[in-house]
Amino acid sequence: MYTSQTFDVAIVGGGMVGLATAIGLAEANLKVVVIDASSTQAPSGEPKLRVSAINKASQQLLINLGAWQYLDHSRVSPYQKMMVWDKDGIGKIEFDAHAISENHLGAIIENDAISFALAKRVSELSNITHIEQQKLQRVAFGEREAWLTLENGDNMSAALVVGADGANSWVRQQCQIPLTFWDYGHHAIVATVRTELAHDATARQAFLPDGPLAMLPLYEDNLCSIVWSTSPQHAEQLLALDDVTFGHALTAALDSRLGVCEVVSERHAFPLRMRYARHFARHRLVLAGDAAHTIHPLAGQGVNLGFLDAASIIQTVTELHEQGKDIGDYRHLRALERWRKAEAMEMIATMEAFKRLFAGRNPLKKAIRDIGLSLVDNVAGLKTVFVRQAMGNKMTLPKLCRESISS
Repeated sequence: MYTSQTFDVAIVGGGMVGLATAIGLAEANLKVVVIDASSTQAPSGEPKLRVSAINKASQQLLINLGAWQYLDHSRVSPYQKMMVWDKDGIGKIEFDAHAISENHLGAIIENDAISFALAKRVSELSNITHIEQQKLQRVAFGEREAWLTLENGDNMSAALVVGADGANSWVRQQCQIPLTFWDYGHHAIVATVRTELAHDATARQAFLPDGPLAMLPLYEDNLCSIVWSTSPQHAEQLLALDDVTFGHALTAALDSRLGVCEVVSERHAFPLRMRYARHFARHRLVLAGDAAHTIHPLAGQGVNLGFLDAASIIQTVTELHEQGKDIGDYRHLRALERWRKAEAMEMIATMEAFKRLFAGRNPLKKAIRDIGLSLVDNVAGLKTVFVRQAMGNKMTLPKLCRESISS
């Protein structure tokens, strides 16, 4: 049936970043539509392979949006400690939440669980129209509005379009926004493993010569999610191993710190690429999350950077709306674009520096790694700065990512 509706904001992509953005804008009394090519479902059974390390700033955003309460907390794994070490050196660093008077450093949560909690909150807000299992067929941008057509023929218009449709963003491609990108030369293997020893609510990361290996604690004492970044050739070899032999290789890579590791899921690998859109905003358009940028997962900051985008867009668009300004006029979106591009570039540069410093067996780099890790580990003030940065405590945090917000 032919329909045509008018919205303040049209969000393309119903993942974590898109849904979070929709909730915040709806709570500011804007009329929002979310166009989602898939649908959200509650995770059940074995842990899903794609998980995120949610830092304190992102957790606070989910609390302030009213979505945190809808998480199945039996599937949420807060972690109190973080251990990082260089496998071929003596450098190591350990962080402990209690040392800085915090309950935890972050929480490991399945991506599907976060999306489901956000979708449940979306369903409570009457000024959000959530369209699932529908693709966008056309988008056009005019001086005063943008027009969108779905595959089923429905038409709608909006003052602002938010492209939150992932790394291979259809919106970004349709708008012919160029990408700066490079291949990290890594494939990431993800799997769920059962460990002989309990993970003790500790996130672990070993820097191996071929790339970093992260062991993320899940909601059972002996269950972990792994993200093993390594060369494409090594990844192919590891995937070709049977489960028992792969478990042995994983155990050896971790120096048996958690005892024998047993694979209890499928194993998948995907290539890692840095992407950085030339423009994060245009007239009537803003890109968010992976549609704007993707980074190496070695510090688990990708989704947290996406949630910062969501909170920043909510804050900026809400202020423009309250001031009676045109929320889609590029002149009003430039400050938001500069803010998001600066933070994304800072994170991309940091990840690239870490990756290069910890790659290979060069004796000079190895010495720098050992000295650097030991220095941070032994200087209390420096260590506190590092851990608070990892938790997302920044001077420029959007209001919704802070603990106390005005009601």
